[in-house]
Amino acid sequence: MKNWLRKHPEVRTIRVAAADLNGQPRGKRIPARFAEKVTTEGTRFPLSVLNLDIWGEDIDDSPLIFDSGDADGVLRPTERGFVPMPWLDAPTALLPIWMFRENGQPYEGDPRHALAAVVRRYAERGLTPVVAMELEFFLIDDSGKKLQVPPSPRSGKRRKAAEILSIRALDAFDNFFTDLYNACEEMDIPADTAISEAGLGQFEINLMHGDDALKAADDAWLFKMLVKGLARRHGFAASFMAKPYADYPGTGLHTHFSVIDRDGRNIFSNGGPEGSDTLRHAVAGCLAAMGDSTLLFAPHANSYDRLVPEAHAPTGICWAYENRTAAIRVPSGSPSARRIEHRVAGGDVNPYLMLAAILGAALIGIENRDEPPPPITGNAYALSLPQIPDGWEDAITAFENSPAMAAIFPRELIRNYVLTKRQERHYMAELSPEEQVEVYLDTV
Repeated sequence: MKNWLRKHPEVRTIRVAAADLNGQPRGKRIPARFAEKVTTEGTRFPLSVLNLDIWGEDIDDSPLIFDSGDADGVLRPTERGFVPMPWLDAPTALLPIWMFRENGQPYEGDPRHALAAVVRRYAERGLTPVVAMELEFFLIDDSGKKLQVPPSPRSGKRRKAAEILSIRALDAFDNFFTDLYNACEEMDIPADTAISEAGLGQFEINLMHGDDALKAADDAWLFKMLVKGLARRHGFAASFMAKPYADYPGTGLHTHFSVIDRDGRNIFSNGGPEGSDTLRHAVAGCLAAMGDSTLLFAPHANSYDRLVPEAHAPTGICWAYENRTAAIRVPSGSPSARRIEHRVAGGDVNPYLMLAAILGAALIGIENRDEPPPPITGNAYALSLPQIPDGWEDAITAFENSPAMAAIFPRELIRNYVLTKRQERHYMAELSPEEQVEVYLDTV
C-alpha cells in the first residue's frame, strides 16, 4: 500500500470508506501524507456508522448508540488496497476498509465480513465459488421536474424509447462509455460487454467471472460508485434504483455462479446439459431461502415496483433451463461452464449482502443434499407458483424470522438490518412517489 502511493505522487488526498448495510460508502477524507497511519494502524469511527438509514441518519432505537455509549470500531484496510477515483477532478485514491471490534474480532454488523464468513464455509469444504455479475443502470437527465433520458452528446437528441441491444444507443454516449472502461481498467474492475437494455436510457455491463467472491462484491460496489460519479462529470445522472420509470422494466443485478473443488473442477457440471446433482442441490437451497432473503434482493420501497408480472423481473419462486422468466436460470452452453444465474436482485442492493445470501443458501442446499421441484417450462408468469414477497413489510418480517437467514448471517446483522428497514419504511410512507425517487436516485 505504501508503494502504491509512492508510485502515484500526484495523489494528494485519499478517502477511506466501508460499506454500510445499505451499501453506502461511509468514511473520511485524509491528506495523502498521513495515509501511512491508516494503512498500519487503521482508523476509527462508531460501530453505529455501518447501521445508518438511507438518509444517513442514526437508527432511532438502535442499541449501538445510547445504550452502549456509541462505541468505536477499528477499521482496517481490506486486501483490495488503494484504487484511484477517476470521477473526481483532483487525483484521489480510495482505500476500502472494513470494521473490527477493539479485540480484533470482525464486527458482526459489517456486510463484507458476512460475505467473508460464507466464503470461509466453502473453503472449509475445499470449495470455491466462481462469481460474475451483470449490472444494469439508467442514464438520466434529472435537471427538471420529470426524469428523462439525457440528450445524446453526439446528436443533441433524446432517445425516448427502449432500444434493446442497440449499437446506436451505445454510440450516442460513446465518450461516457470510453471513459467508463478506461476508469475500470485503472480500478481493476473487470468490465466486459456493454449493451443497451429494455428501459429508457438503460444499459448493462457484465463483470467477468472470477474465483474470489469478495473481490466480485468489491468490484460491484466500486463500479456503482464509479458509474454514478462519472456520469455527473458528463452532465447527467446514473442510477441503479430499481424502478425509475413506471412504464418500463427496472434495474436488475443478475448473479452467475458455479463452484469449483480443490482440483479446479466445476462441481455443477456432469458433462451434459442438465448439470450435476450438486447443481440441483444448490438450486434447491436458493429456492428454499428465496422468500426469506427477498429483503436483501429488494431492500427499498421502490424495489417492489420492479417485482411485478411481465416486467422482465421474476415474481414466482421457480427454476428452469434457459428461461429468463424464472427466478433461477441454468444457462445453456459448454458443460464445463455449467452455472446458476440468480435473477431476483435489483440494482439497488448491497452487493455483499446479496452475494452472501445467494452463496449461503446454495451451500445449505449442497450440504443438505436438498432436491428442488421440477424445472418449469414456458412462461413463469402464467404458472401457479409460490410467490416472491411483493411488499416491503412482508419481506422484512420474513427476513427477521427466517431460520435460513439465521444460518447465514450473524444475529447482530439481522437485528440491525431489520431496525434499519423498519425505520426507512416508516419515514418513506410520509413521502410522495416523486420524493422517494429523489431519495433513491443518487443513493442506491
